[in-house]
Amino acid sequence: MVHTLRPGALHQLYYDPNIENKNLAQKWLMQAQVSPQAWHFSWQLLQPDKVPEIQYFGASALHIKISRYWSDIPTDQYESLKAQLFTQITRFASGSKIVLTRLCVALASLALSMMPDAWPCAVADMVRLFQAEDSPVDSQGRCLALLELLTVLPEEFQTSRLPQYRKGLVRASLAVECGAVFPLLEQLLQQPSSPSCVRQKVLKCFSSWVQLEVPLQDCEALIQAAFAALQDSELFDSSVEAIVNAISQPDAQRYVNTLLKLIPLVLGLQEQLRQAVQNGDMETSHGICRIAVALGENHSRALLDQVEHWQSFLALVNMIMFCTGIPGHYPVNETTSSLTLTFWYTLQDDILSFEAEKQAVYQQVYRPVYFQLVDVLLHKAQFPSDEEYGFWSSDEKEQFRIYRVDISDTLMYVYEMLGAELLSNLYDKLGRLLTSSEEPYSWQHTEALLYGFQSIAETIDVNYSDVVPGLIGLIPRISISNVQLADTVMFTIGALSEWLADHPVMINSVLPLVLHALGNPELSVSSVSTLKKICRECKYDLPPYAANIVAVSQDVLMKQIHKTSQCMWLMQALGFLLSALQVEEILKNLHSLISPYIQQLEKLAEEIPNPSNKLAIVHILGLLSNLFTTLDVSHHEDDHEGPELRKLPVPQGPNPVVVVLQQVFQLIQKVLSKWLSDAQVVEAVCAIFEKSVKTLLDDFAPMVPQLCEMLGRMYSTVPQASALDLTRQLVHIFAHEPAHFPPIEALFLLVTSVTLSLFQQGPRDHPDIVDSFMQLLAQALKRKPDLFQCERLDVKAVFQCAVLALKFPEAPTVKASCGFFTELLPRCGEIESVGKVVQEDGRMLLIAVLEAIGGQASRSLMDCFADILFALNKHCFSLLSMWIKEALQPPGFPSARLSPEQKDTFSQQILRERVNKRRVKEMVKEFTLLCRGLHGTDYTADY
Repeated sequence: MVHTLRPGALHQLYYDPNIENKNLAQKWLMQAQVSPQAWHFSWQLLQPDKVPEIQYFGASALHIKISRYWSDIPTDQYESLKAQLFTQITRFASGSKIVLTRLCVALASLALSMMPDAWPCAVADMVRLFQAEDSPVDSQGRCLALLELLTVLPEEFQTSRLPQYRKGLVRASLAVECGAVFPLLEQLLQQPSSPSCVRQKVLKCFSSWVQLEVPLQDCEALIQAAFAALQDSELFDSSVEAIVNAISQPDAQRYVNTLLKLIPLVLGLQEQLRQAVQNGDMETSHGICRIAVALGENHSRALLDQVEHWQSFLALVNMIMFCTGIPGHYPVNETTSSLTLTFWYTLQDDILSFEAEKQAVYQQVYRPVYFQLVDVLLHKAQFPSDEEYGFWSSDEKEQFRIYRVDISDTLMYVYEMLGAELLSNLYDKLGRLLTSSEEPYSWQHTEALLYGFQSIAETIDVNYSDVVPGLIGLIPRISISNVQLADTVMFTIGALSEWLADHPVMINSVLPLVLHALGNPELSVSSVSTLKKICRECKYDLPPYAANIVAVSQDVLMKQIHKTSQCMWLMQALGFLLSALQVEEILKNLHSLISPYIQQLEKLAEEIPNPSNKLAIVHILGLLSNLFTTLDVSHHEDDHEGPELRKLPVPQGPNPVVVVLQQVFQLIQKVLSKWLSDAQVVEAVCAIFEKSVKTLLDDFAPMVPQLCEMLGRMYSTVPQASALDLTRQLVHIFAHEPAHFPPIEALFLLVTSVTLSLFQQGPRDHPDIVDSFMQLLAQALKRKPDLFQCERLDVKAVFQCAVLALKFPEAPTVKASCGFFTELLPRCGEIESVGKVVQEDGRMLLIAVLEAIGGQASRSLMDCFADILFALNKHCFSLLSMWIKEALQPPGFPSARLSPEQKDTFSQQILRERVNKRRVKEMVKEFTLLCRGLHGTDYTADY
């Protein structure tokens, strides 16, 4: 343990340029702070001859000892410790401010530990002591020291580690002590002779105390004084903080009379707000807006309830509207408007929550306000001029993008209140704008109106809106001179794709725009995602346009206009499109679409592997798998069921995807043979088949034997997790089909045997393979338990490897292993080999589970281990009751912190609970906290 403070350590921490020396010094000093000797050296470090950094360390050490090791302090030393701290605080009142603050925090911690019994009037005593006239420190210094102490006291309470029952007692005690603090703060704030630094501190102190949920009516006088202080530019920020904190307390809504008195005070700031906006004083406008929003957002329900005061609340709403529409472009010329958006949600929710009669009254008052809000928001969403936008930084552009998304969300929400009339309103404005010959319109204005339309159409069903046909008719009239406008036109068409599916006659008026935009790299995301939406929603109406869509898409793919992810989306769009064609048409289009890539792949397969041709291979394989993800020519019997359902077979012969896969199978094998040890290429190959299997289900059947054979060869040569994941898919879909069982069984046995030999060599380097293997085993048990009845499967070795996997540090691997055991244990009775291995090795599993609960595994995994205990108890009760008593017998197992009684209680609890899994999870959580010495500490809050 540390006996004396190493003088060089502090010097190293603050002044040594060598980072390693700094780290060592910091580690050493952390240990010194918690050592018993800290009590002695802390006072020495506070001596006047020491530099502030060293004094600060001494004060910090005192705070750590008082806040974390309070129980070490004998009760007869409380008073002397208190007196020493008061003395030091008085001394530092005219010394270093950072040391003073730290000493105040230490005394605050001491007060919280002694309240209310050992020091019942702590706050009143502090006030009395610091107001004593015989102090050597000048009155301003004493006053500032007292205010610092009173400010840190509630802050220390908020972060203290007091047990829950003590916290309640201390909070109640502090609430009473407010009576000693607030009159002093009022006097200091209103006293004309108080210097600015004192008034600043008073406001910070008030701000700190209101967070203890002081009744709002007790704060009235101080809030009024803080409003008055807003006129003083030096006190402005502190006043805003204090007012906002006071108004925002959750409890404040109970004091409606006080809230009603605050409305005129807030409205009285309107002139100051206008002046600030006019002078471009963003800080002042921001602060006043925060106050108005705090009152409106936190208390709209309470204030709307006061129907006779509806006009004053409406005036507050209009003031917030002014803040929403504050001139300038966010975030460059103003940062205030974004603060108001949540208020409009809250107000609308509160209005719509009233009973019908009251709601009707407020709807009448507030519908015009919300129509005005839409105009204001669309004005704020407008882009600046191209010239101005060109000067914005990328960070400013990104903030503006996010701000527009927030506006979009708000508009979508406002639709609930205004309904179809909102769409008509937007449509009329757009129509007037595009058909007016009087004044040339700005693209920004058009773009904002379309953006508003798109925001609503993206999430709300506009299929019944009578304005959409008119809008679709207007879109081709927009003269697109600009990327942002073009993007919004694309996204608007995308948002209307479901409507187009119901009105296919209109497709032709917008599809040419989308196909034209595909050729512009700047419109990559919007044009490709819109085409994908149209192909998905309208595929049965697209056959007349299919040749054109495929030709344009092929052209842009060949010219490499788009980035990888957009190329993948484009392939998915083509998959949707082709799904609706006749089989021979699909094959014809597939041939022209895929041939260039197949030729490229053939060339690449001949080349010696290198990083650039690897990228090209992965890209081509990605294009194919994305195409096959959506190319689904069979029809579901019921579209409302999940992907498990049966499908109706393709009426016109073999599935086109299967035809193509069979054609390129040899080529894929050739590519694989050169890249078998590269996880990325193997993953890309497996993805093609995995996505095809998921989409085609039974139609994939002809490919099963050759794919099983290929997977077996791949995995035997270089085991990779992606091959196991694909095997799991095959087991899931085809293992129950008698015709496919033999190749799947052969593959299952092969990958199991290869993985078991990997365990013998040391599986720690392959947590991903072990994870996928465990998931495969669980899937086999779930889908086709017969796989475990095969004589060639070494169930014992599988069981032992899974126990080993439970001890891996990687959480996903442990989770997958637990999943395997919860599938395996219920099969004890029906599969002889499983019953036998559980009887022989089940005790080993239980010990691994208890070790994990005892502290070896992350606490976040406890539910998974509880599942294993529950399954053991349910399916192997007699064995578990014998094993658990034996396993918990040795002293110190699974944790040295447990008493024999605690272990006995746990085993009895577990054995009693065979029905309620949730109870077992709770028992395990309790037990693991006992094992880790965390029971009853702050850390239990994580649960």
